[in-house]
This record gives sequence, structure tokens and C-alpha cells, in this order.
Amino acid sequence: MGHGYSRGQFTHLDHWNAQVNLNHLTIHDAADGLANAAFSSQELSEAVHRQITRVDDTVHAYHTVLTETSKTTSHPAKANSLLQGIPLGIKDNICTEDVVTTCGSRMLEHFIPPYNATVMTCLEGHGAVLVGKTNMDEFAMGSSTEHSAFQPTRNPWDLERIPGGSSGGSAAAVAAHECIAALGSDTGGSIRQPAACCGVVGMKPTYGRVSRYGLISYASSLDQIGPLTKDVTDAAIMLEAIAGHDPKDSTSVTTPVPTIAKALHRDMTEIRIGIPDDYFADGLDPEVNDGVRAALKVLTSRGAKTKAVSLPTTPYGIATYYLIATAEASSNLARYDGVKYGHRSSQSQDLLEMYCQTRKEGFGRETKRRIMLGTYALSAGYYDAYYGKAQQARKMIRADFEAAFQEVDVIVTPTTPTPAFRIGEKTADPVQMYLSDIYTISANLGGFPAISVPCAMSRDGLPIGMQILGRWFDELTMLQVAFAFEQETDWHLKRAPISEDSNG
Repeated sequence: MGHGYSRGQFTHLDHWNAQVNLNHLTIHDAADGLANAAFSSQELSEAVHRQITRVDDTVHAYHTVLTETSKTTSHPAKANSLLQGIPLGIKDNICTEDVVTTCGSRMLEHFIPPYNATVMTCLEGHGAVLVGKTNMDEFAMGSSTEHSAFQPTRNPWDLERIPGGSSGGSAAAVAAHECIAALGSDTGGSIRQPAACCGVVGMKPTYGRVSRYGLISYASSLDQIGPLTKDVTDAAIMLEAIAGHDPKDSTSVTTPVPTIAKALHRDMTEIRIGIPDDYFADGLDPEVNDGVRAALKVLTSRGAKTKAVSLPTTPYGIATYYLIATAEASSNLARYDGVKYGHRSSQSQDLLEMYCQTRKEGFGRETKRRIMLGTYALSAGYYDAYYGKAQQARKMIRADFEAAFQEVDVIVTPTTPTPAFRIGEKTADPVQMYLSDIYTISANLGGFPAISVPCAMSRDGLPIGMQILGRWFDELTMLQVAFAFEQETDWHLKRAPISEDSNG
């Protein structure tokens, strides 16, 4: 096994010149420039803020943008940290001390957390700079970022199309070069699906690999924080920074985090790739099918072996996910009653009316829909018929993947059934919207790691993503396969049209 990134590998001082748009840099290239004093962290931050000023009134990737020096680390960064001075966007459901955290909802419009999420503590410990809080679907419930209570985010590749969701703001910010990298959360594909729509890299780590402390919950057994980046190396760097055991999160595991960013090179002749026919069936856009199939040929040209695998419970995934996720949401969101924190209605005369009016005013339509569905699934007389059976189906789905991983090292699928659709196209049909998650939800139901990497472009000039799933806690192999593909292609280097006029 060779070594991947090491500081200085990309360093050529004549590479850094006035023509370089600093906000276009990856984490590892920016780290090289900073280490060699080619530019300062202030200049890097200023370039990012200029881009935000230039494009975000159109893209709406951010809900809150901080001043250039308002949220830097207040203590020394770890020695040789590649994140020192790197401007990052953070999804607005991750608590940031003294910075408003809305979760995309009127319910938390003015909520200012008194503490940092563990991932924020990790990033600040590495010297990263918080640029702002990115827009999202309310309480992470959505696949398009149209369900933000404040404004929809637009896709930097086509401003009439959705960026995906629920981490659409983070994906759009990376694609529009309004940050160097970002964090999102993934409950049923909410990192990977917007990554595919926006042509960036998005990774969901194994459940329990990254602390959820300080993540505002949607569905606790499914939620996971992960990075959205410009390339696979950056995803590995971000994962190393935020992963690890956290005693504040009872679901956080003690499994050691291996060295990843320096170990991305791998001989692909050692790799067995599973291809599930169930994921290449009816409903898959022909351009997506062709793009992912072509990407697989790139990997086999490097020596990887492919093998058909069977995942027969795939058709149960959507129903299983939307019963379990909404049931957990019904419980988690019961706390928003106007008593302790969040919005409180001023239109009520008594306590019960205050509860009802507060939730009516504070929650949007999609959030209310999912709370009602989850409450129904948990109610007396229906629990066994719906929630109980969904948990049984979840075990079957997980068992399918476990069996497949006995024969292969990774599984490759499309990330989304179609490229990004038009804003407003599916808002009137929730079921069609939910089907956007059909290829991503199984990784959450099973707790497996998964990554989306750009692998093609549609005839309309829209990015297409390939999803790579790995075994539990084997993010390294998954990232090695993604890195091998990236080394043979240039899809990750393509830039959204809105980013090209910047003068960073």
C-alpha cells in the first residue's frame, strides 16, 4: 500500500500567483499554501467572503454568515493540522456556541446554543475557521432544501434546480466555492444526495464513528455527521479530524480511527466490487445508469474485480425508512412545546392552546407531515403493524448487506435516481420526493459508511454521483476506491458556472 497526501506534496511556490482563486483551493492545497506563506489565513478567509458576497444572494447556501474574524479558534491548534486557518461551512443543525442555530426552522429561529457540538470542538481544536451556518431543510426533513423555513437554496450548476437535501446549503456552498469544505448531517442520504446533485464529494461515516453530541436530532438511530468536500483527500482529512469516541454520546464507539489521508493509494487488483442489480432497475434515469456504469469500467481498468450481489429487500427500504425516521422524529420533536426554549406563541390563552399554537406556528408543512406519520405509527393498535414491522424489515436489509460484504469489499450504486430536478417540481407530491432517497437510505438503516463522488455529467450539464458503500468501520477501503476513481478522472475538478467569475 502506498501513501496518499503528505504536506508539501503539491507545493510549488510558482504555482501560487495572483491568478489563483484562493476560494477554489482544496483543504490540502490551501494547507500547502499557508505552510509556505504563499498567502495568509486572512487572505484565504477574505477570498471566501468575497465569493459569498458575490453569489450567495442568488445561491442562498448560508442562513448565517459570520464576519471574517468572529469565530476562529481561541486556543492553539494541533501541531501540523491541515485544517489550521481553513474556512468551513457548518450545517445549521450542528450547535455552535454563541452562534444562532436554527435547524432551518421558525421554531429555533433565535436559538443561540451555549455550547459547541463535539465536532465543532474538534474542528476548532484543529484551528479551522467557521464561515457561517448553511441552509437546510427544516429539522433535516427533506431532499431538496426547499423545506427551509427561510428560503430555498439553489443549485450552483443550474439556479432553477434544487441542490439536494437536507444538507443542500453545505453542498451548494462547497460547489459555489463559498467555503473550502463543509459539514452536513445524513439521516437517509442528506449528505450524499446533495453531494451528487452539486458535483462534490459527500461522505456518511459508519454510525457511531463521529459523535452526535450537539447535533439537533431528527432520527437518533439514523443521524450521522459527515463532510462535504471538493475531493476525496479532503473528505479523509475532515473525517480524521472529527472522528473518535466521545463519552458525551452513548452511541459513539471506541473503535480506533486509523490513519486515512496518508493511506489513500491502494492496488485495485486487491478490491472486489459488488454491483447490485436491484439498484440498477426501473426508475433509474438512463444518463445516471450510463454514468455509473462508465465509472465502474474505470475501476475495473485499474484491476478491480466486479461481482453481482443480491439485495432483495431493496424495495422495502423507502417504507421502512419513513416509518422508523418519522417515529423517532415524533419523539424527538415533542420537546418543542414553547416551554423551555424555541418559539413560544403569543396568541394563546391557556397552556394547552399555547402548546398547539406554538407547534402550529413553529413547524413547517413537511415537518408536521412527518410528525403526524410518526405519531400514527407509534400509536396504540398500529405500533406492531407499522413500526414493529419496519424494525423487522430493517434487520433484513442490514442482513442483506452483511451477506454481500462477505463476498465483496465495497458495493457501488448510483447515488440518486436522477440528476437534480427543478425547484417546485416535486413539492406537491411527497412520495415522489421521498423516492429521491431510494439508493441512500440503506446505508443509514444498516449503519454502514457510504460516499458519493462525482462521476459524470448529464446532457443538461448537471452532475451525476456514484455511491460507494463500505463495511462497518472500514471507511479506509471505501475511500481508497473513491480515490482510485478520482485519480483516473477529472469530474471532481469541474466547476459550477456560477463559481467561474470569482476573483479570489
